[in-house]
Amino acid sequence: MATANMKDVKRRIKSVESTMQITKAMQLVASSKLRRAKERALAAQPFFETLYDTMSDISNDPAFKSVYTKKKLLRSTLIVVIAGDRGLAGGFNSNVLKLAVSHAEELKASGDKVSVIAIGKKAVEFFEKRGYDVISAYPQVAENMDIYDAEDISEEIIQKFRSAYFDQVDLVYTTFVSALSQTPVAVSVLPVKDLGNGRKHSSLTEYDPSPEEVFDSLVPQYLTGLIYAAVVDSFASEQAARRTAMESASDNAEEMINGLSLLYNRARQAMITQELTEISSASLNDSQ
Repeated sequence: MATANMKDVKRRIKSVESTMQITKAMQLVASSKLRRAKERALAAQPFFETLYDTMSDISNDPAFKSVYTKKKLLRSTLIVVIAGDRGLAGGFNSNVLKLAVSHAEELKASGDKVSVIAIGKKAVEFFEKRGYDVISAYPQVAENMDIYDAEDISEEIIQKFRSAYFDQVDLVYTTFVSALSQTPVAVSVLPVKDLGNGRKHSSLTEYDPSPEEVFDSLVPQYLTGLIYAAVVDSFASEQAARRTAMESASDNAEEMINGLSLLYNRARQAMITQELTEISSASLNDSQ
């Protein structure tokens, strides 16, 4: 009976060791992808900061008006939700999807019609199963996202916004705070408002043919940058969450192996002791 138990424990140890090899490999892969994602985000930052500054300068003119800054009238909102393409990342996907649903329900309660653009396989599956109006789905794009992919998404949004399909665009994604902390956030993207924190002044720069036309031509690029940055930020957050989850799983597996090894050694020692006792008893009976 003891031998059978020892075999079960040894089989369990080998199984946990195999699992730990997988979790450690996934941890290393996530670390590598996280580093590359952070590099991509930092490389794009200077261009979009300059773009934002230019738009702020134009929109802070008191006489400025644009289709992209008009007030909300239609009570129709598009939510762009960015989640992951895979699981095994702790609460990464569930947290951002929970925030997106909460935000959507708040909008519906205030009388808004809500549509969704889902980026990431988990977001696509989640909203399609729950009957939301998913106007576009973009699974498996985050890891290899480039500026042209982001431009395709932003062009679709701009076209529908200008066609009055909706008059507000919100972005829900997970922002990278640190390797141990990632926070889901919801931000308003369109209409563009208060870029200069409420400070109005006449621009010293002369824009040709007009400030409004320059601004309207910059908004699609600005939205492209926001989407690209959000997807890259979300992807970095996903890898950080997965690395933390796999590190925790590896630690738990190692702890389990130590416990099972101790149990195996105790069972082995008990079996040896029992055999020695039986041998001693047999020798004593023979001598009598």
